Amino acid sequence: QGQLVESGGGLVQPGGSLRLSCAASGFAVDYYAIGWFRLAPGKEREGVSCISMSGGRTYVADSVKGRFTISRDNAENTVYLQMNNLKPEDTAVYYCSVDTIGYYCSGYESGDGINYWGKGTLVTVSS
Repeated sequence: QGQLVESGGGLVQPGGSLRLSCAASGFAVDYYAIGWFRLAPGKEREGVSCISMSGGRTYVADSVKGRFTISRDNAENTVYLQMNNLKPEDTAVYYCSVDTIGYYCSGYESGDGINYWGKGTLVTVSS
C-alpha cells in the first residue's frame, strides 16, 4: 500500500525559508501528479502547489506564487516544496497527496482531486 510521509516543517520567522519533503513508499512518484495542500485553523483547505507526472507542468496557488516552488526527485521518490519569504498567513499544517483526478494537476486546480494521505507537517511563521 502506498504511503506519503511529510517532513521539514517547523518554526520560522517572517521572511524566512523552509523546504518540505514528501517521501513516497510503495509506489513511484513519477507515475502521478503530486501536490501540496495546507489546512489552517479557521480556514478552508487550500491546494498550494502541484507537479505533473512528467514534471513539465506545475500549478501554484496565487497566494504563494513567486514564493513557493515545487520539485521532484524521482531517484529519491520524493517531492519537495521550497518555501521562501514566508508570511504569518502561511502558518498551517502542510500535507502532500496524489492528485486523484489526473496526471496534470487538474485535480489540484479545481480542488476536487485533493485528499488526505499522511499526518502532515506543521509550519509556523511567527516572530
